[in-house]
Amino acid sequence: MQDIQTIRSLFPILQEKVNGQNLVYLDNAATSQKPLVVLETLQHYYQHFNANVHRGIHTLSQLATDAMEDARKKLQRFINAKHDYEVLFTKGTTEGINLVAYALTDILCKDDEIIISYLEHHSNIVPWQLLCQRTGAKLRVIPMTEEGVLQIDVLGEWLSEKTKLVSINQVSNALGVINPINEIIKKVRAQSNAWVLIDGAQSAPHFEIDVQAMDCDFFAFSGHKMYGPTGTGILYGKEAVLNQLNPFHGGGEMIDRCTFEKTTYAGLPFRFEAGTPNIAGNIALGAAVDFMNEIGVRNIGQHESKLLDYAQRQILEIEGLRIYGEKAARAGVLSFNLEGIGIASDVGMILDKLGIAVRTGHHCAQPIMEYFGIAGTVRISFAVYNTFEEIDRVIEGIRKAQKMLR
Repeated sequence: MQDIQTIRSLFPILQEKVNGQNLVYLDNAATSQKPLVVLETLQHYYQHFNANVHRGIHTLSQLATDAMEDARKKLQRFINAKHDYEVLFTKGTTEGINLVAYALTDILCKDDEIIISYLEHHSNIVPWQLLCQRTGAKLRVIPMTEEGVLQIDVLGEWLSEKTKLVSINQVSNALGVINPINEIIKKVRAQSNAWVLIDGAQSAPHFEIDVQAMDCDFFAFSGHKMYGPTGTGILYGKEAVLNQLNPFHGGGEMIDRCTFEKTTYAGLPFRFEAGTPNIAGNIALGAAVDFMNEIGVRNIGQHESKLLDYAQRQILEIEGLRIYGEKAARAGVLSFNLEGIGIASDVGMILDKLGIAVRTGHHCAQPIMEYFGIAGTVRISFAVYNTFEEIDRVIEGIRKAQKMLR
């Protein structure tokens, strides 16, 4: 991997000071910072060829169209999709999951079953609850252990012809626990005809993704967690599966022919991309993929793994501290609480005064917090630009918070 200081120099915001201190940004599971190449790509689009895509014969429209479709191809290669038209632009993981949930409304029947897990973000819970309310389907939840590990043995008992969808995150946003999705998908394929959706919001920034090898039917992730702009994301779907779904939104771009009597829809991917897309953001997401590929996704993951191991060793030396999911395989996240300190946000506020940005609260994963009997945790999450020296500053800050709050 490139020298860490060289990488850090590519992120202008890392030069900022917060409360008079050099910024330490460790809230990457919420959103990552953006390298200069992404920021410049956004500006370049608006300055040089701002136009709507797919609809114009004039030069600017053609330039914008080519740039956005080139970004789609980059994302196709990034996740190793078979076809570029299996890659749908969305606003993020949440919209991708909701797209599938809405499209299944006409497919599911009363008493059909959807399986999710205890480790899901709200965006992989609520859309399925709404779908069940619309259709009469039932939601089943894979339980977890005290270590945050899913008890996937229950799948052998649950999978049947009633199972229509299994939707699981690859990495828990709240705990960083890595779920055994390959094993889960193999079980699903062996025992049912259900579709499988993988929430890759917390894995795409850290792992090499191969949706063909994974054999998932859908894979959703967000651009803003992998150095791209907010309001960008991807839903991958197998061609044969996407062709069975009705559109999520109606409007321009997704039309083959529209009359007052009947409307027919465009082919993939445009049938699911109604309206003017986030053109600049989608192009810049392609630039973020280029950035990750230049460093090497595997190199990024290895660097973050070293940071996580170092942080865990150092933080466990603090008396009265609990890491949730401590012994589970994890990626990118360390989630903890200090004994005797009831509100995690108090720790976060003290760290903020020291220029350290972390996340506190339930992390949009309230069932996990309720399982542990807590309101929330302090979450440290890593990216390619983080350093061991920053971890040392965090450890010092946690110790200071502990003394102040006891």
